[in-house]
Amino acid sequence: MENKNLEHKLKKIMALVFEVNILKINENASTDTLQKWDSLKHINLITALEEEFSIRFNEKDIANMTNYKMIYAALKEKNKIKQSL
Repeated sequence: MENKNLEHKLKKIMALVFEVNILKINENASTDTLQKWDSLKHINLITALEEEFSIRFNEKDIANMTNYKMIYAALKEKNKIKQSL
């Protein structure tokens, strides 16, 4: 999947889950900058990403996915693995 498309999908899902304008989702978006990002919304985000991209994250991935950059990196990695199968 092309990176721009991946970024757009990620931003769209994050905006939906955290109930914010998509413009608020940028490289600095994190648990510190998005008020509604709590543990329940985090699980909702992970579930939405897994469904959208047909992937599964492990516990370590999930624990580390606390900002946009980490989530984007995890998605790129999972996509790379998925495409090589």
